[in-house]
This record gives sequence, C-alpha cells and structure tokens, in this order.
Amino acid sequence: MIPRTVFNEEHEQFRDTVRKFLEKEAAPFHHQWEKDGQVDRALWNKAGEMGFLCPQIPEEYGGLGLDFGYNAIIDEEISRLGLSGIGWGLHSDIAVPYIIHYGTEAQKQKYLPKCISGEIVTAIAMTEPGAGSDLQGVRSTAIKSGDHYLLNGSKTFITNGQHADLVIVVAKTNPEEGHAGVSLLLVEADSPGFKKGTNLDKIGMKAQDTSELFFDDVKVPAENLLGAEGQGFIYLMQELPQERLGVAIGAIANAEAGLQWTIDYVRERKAFGKPIAAFQNTQFKLAELASELTAMRVFVDKCLELHYEKKLDVATAAKAKLLTTDFQCKLLDECVQLHGGFGYMWEYPIARAWADARVQRIYAGTNEIMKLIISRDLLKDK
Repeated sequence: MIPRTVFNEEHEQFRDTVRKFLEKEAAPFHHQWEKDGQVDRALWNKAGEMGFLCPQIPEEYGGLGLDFGYNAIIDEEISRLGLSGIGWGLHSDIAVPYIIHYGTEAQKQKYLPKCISGEIVTAIAMTEPGAGSDLQGVRSTAIKSGDHYLLNGSKTFITNGQHADLVIVVAKTNPEEGHAGVSLLLVEADSPGFKKGTNLDKIGMKAQDTSELFFDDVKVPAENLLGAEGQGFIYLMQELPQERLGVAIGAIANAEAGLQWTIDYVRERKAFGKPIAAFQNTQFKLAELASELTAMRVFVDKCLELHYEKKLDVATAAKAKLLTTDFQCKLLDECVQLHGGFGYMWEYPIARAWADARVQRIYAGTNEIMKLIISRDLLKDK
C-alpha cells in the first residue's frame, strides 16, 4: 500500500484512540443494535466525552477547532469496523456544519456545545416521498406568520431520525419561487406537531435509525431560520461537496476492510484439498481489486487535501462519490463471491458490508445525478 501523506502524527494518534474506543464500546454490541434498529443512545454521550463529535467546531463554542482530517479518521474507523449504525458522520460532517457556517451567534451558542457533548443529536431533513435528489421538488412549506413559521409536510429516509433532538428541515418559505423559495429551519424534536414515524425496515444498515418525519402546523420561531430566507438551495449546494467526500472516504475504508477480510478468508478456507488463495482465479481477482483500490485511495486522499485547502469543487467531489461507491459495491460483490455460500451469511462481516454498501450509490445524490453534475461541468463554457 502506498504510504499516506494526508495525515500527520497527531492525526494518527487520534486514529488509535478512536479505533480503541470503537473496538471496546461499539463493535461488540453492533449485532444487537442491528436487531434493535438503532445504536445505544448512550454511545453518543460517550463519544462526546471523548471529543469524537464535531471536531471542527471552533474553540469559542467548546469545540476543538480541528481540520476535516479528524472527521475523516472517524469516518474511516467506523467504516473499517463495519459499524454502519453509527450516525456520527451525518451529525459531524453534514448537519452541524450548516449551523457553523450559516447560524446566527445566538444559534451557535445555543446548539453547538450540546452537539459536541452528544446531548443534541442532529439530522437533516431533505428527502420527501416525492422528492429525492431533485431538491427543487420539495413540497414541505414553512409560511411566515408573525414571529414564527408554520411548517407542514413530511420527510423520509432521514438518518438519525429516531435519535434526533434537532433537525435542519428543508422547506419552501415561498412556494411560488421554485428553488429560490427554499429555506432551512432549525426544528427541535419536542415541538408540538412534529412527529417521528417508525424506524424504517431497510435491506442493510440495520443498526442505523432511519425514519419518516411528519410536520403538522409546527410553529417554528422566526429566529430558528438558518441563514437567509430563500437561500436554502444555495446553502445545500455549497455543503454537498463535503458530504460527498465523506461518503467517498467511508466507501474506500470499507472496501479496504472488505478486501482484507477476504484475503484472510481465502488463506484459511480450503477447496479441492488446498486453500482458495492457491487458485489463480482467486489471485487474479484479488490483484485486480487491490490495484483499483490503490488508485481510488490516492484519488480520495487528493480530494481530502483539496478540501483542507478549500479547493474541492462540486464536480470533483461528484467524481469521488461516483467512482468510490460504484467500486465499493463491485469489490464487496466480488468478495462475497470469493467467500462462497458463507459470504451470504449475515454472521460474516462481508455479507453485512455488501448489504450496507448498496445505499451508498443512492444517498448524497444518486450516482446518476453525479454523472449529470460531472457532464455539465465538462460541457459548460469555459
């Protein structure tokens, strides 16, 4: 494996701490959490005590003020251990940055310290039954009425939906203006009229609480508007590169783990009197996967470097998300095949990873949308 230069010694010391914590506090319980449909809520508070939540938050709000590399390390270690139920990435990499970047000083003071401690779990509610990757198709409305907005609508496939204490809701404050009428609202989970549906029964990621959310005349204080009214669509577009980079980081780390599980398996498993690793087909498959994986790792690390420098553009992030998630699914499918019948057994980590990975090509914008973004960038006037 090519040495990685994107992390320094402090990063790697942090990685060691994260890995030991997850091996002790999460890995032994994840199978039960899959049966429960969500991780133990106490894990969030333990993570907060360790400084694993929102490491980017500035020090004036109780954070560590670290670079995104620390987020990436947490994402990688979660993915390497197959802990797909842990929703810290959605919280730290996706939802909380909206408050950091667009929140008022009062909003930051009120919410950020508790996001760090784990007292507040966040979610972001974009997707609706009739609007997924097409955010302009959002039908939820938040109509201004005096000192509050009246929020109505529903959302689905919301990660951290059951645990969420604070939800960033994408809604139209001016339904007549298309994407120019989209705004973001901070909605507290105990608001009257806000209801959480049951945990959704998914093919994979069974320990991740994923829910429908319903808003029936929810009064959202006007001061809970996040950023400027009508700028929500622009904010979403500005934050999506980091979200897609996070998906790519997790995809490659999980693929690396899947390949290693498979190497270990084929060395031990015998067929026709010799280890499966002794067959040329196995050797060639592993060589092809390892070669592609190396190329993907180099590209993703380059994207992370660009992100450190605030130079990661929308199209490059889309390429990273497209390539890595397609490859993750390809690699895990090949690895299931090399496991034979055991690869289809839930007790084997490769089976769970295979099922968990499929959604990677769907969320954060489907891979078909990634192709549109990339092609539009290629064909635009320079």
